[in-house]
Amino acid sequence: MKRVTEPELMTEREQVEAYGNADFEEPHSNFIKLLKEYCPEITNLRSVLDLGSGAGDILLRFSKAYPLAHIDAVEGSQTMLQFAEGLLSEYSGIKMRIRFVNSMLQDFSSSTDYDLIMSNSLLHHLHNPSHFWDKIKELSQPGAHIFIMDLMRPGSLEEARELVRTYVDGEPEILRRDFYNSLLAAFTINEVREHLAEAGLGELQTEQISDRHFIAFGTCR
Repeated sequence: MKRVTEPELMTEREQVEAYGNADFEEPHSNFIKLLKEYCPEITNLRSVLDLGSGAGDILLRFSKAYPLAHIDAVEGSQTMLQFAEGLLSEYSGIKMRIRFVNSMLQDFSSSTDYDLIMSNSLLHHLHNPSHFWDKIKELSQPGAHIFIMDLMRPGSLEEARELVRTYVDGEPEILRRDFYNSLLAAFTINEVREHLAEAGLGELQTEQISDRHFIAFGTCR
């Protein structure tokens, strides 16, 4: 099935609130679980980059799991960033370890030597995937850990509709619409492997970890 792109940013207040208030317990908890499983050596993280930090739920879970980590949370949508800051406002000890950065991916730069660069569900939003992988290549030092989790494009429209029925059937219409559009905008795992090779990140491994998600992970040379 051919890829159909979607808007790169979530900017509508209703859209952001629907996403931020949705029940992502299973995939977001799984993100932390898989990070620990596939990168078991990163127990003393100090500097972390989160690309497309979204509504803040993974930031909160990650910060609890890695209490020494200081995180640069990069998000292109100001509306989404404001939601995340609100979510974390009651966790002062965690919020002080997070630097929120409102920036498009291709405009972000940093001189920090990150121990970990991570991202959840940003890649499928981007019209040009090279912006994502080239930025990771640019910002990663030798020995830095990379952990990416994202949606995979299903093989047909009917498969996409079935995934919507399975996972977001009880959610608001705007969330069901966005999830369907995101599935159509996602990449196949073979496409991701091609993109990694083109970006000079062939050392990263890829693995399908559910009926709708893949991970890319490894250590940069």
